[in-house]
Amino acid sequence: QVYLVESGGGLVQPGGSLRLSCAASGIISGINFMGWYRQAPGKQRELVAGKPTGVSANYADSVKGRFTISRDSAWNTVYLQMNGLKSEDTAVYYCKAVVITLNSQVLEVWGQGTMVTVSS
Repeated sequence: QVYLVESGGGLVQPGGSLRLSCAASGIISGINFMGWYRQAPGKQRELVAGKPTGVSANYADSVKGRFTISRDSAWNTVYLQMNGLKSEDTAVYYCKAVVITLNSQVLEVWGQGTMVTVSS
């Protein structure tokens, strides 16, 4: 069984910074993709930043220049550094990973979500 554990959400003032972390645990042969999505109240879940293995990261236009995604392959961990936060960044942030199990099964796994609130 593979699962993701997220941390780092919270309340921050506009212009502030937060760093989200997501670690994949379980019997994993490889990871094809790790990324962050978010869902604000009344809105659809959207991709914030994604980091496929061996490929450059991609970002939503709304966060380019403010957010940075990075991966630590040795620890199966992905981070999202969020700077210059705005009220419209308020949402539940979800980590997603596409992993390969030892029997070559490809699984899409989601974290439980962590709340980010940007407010003065």
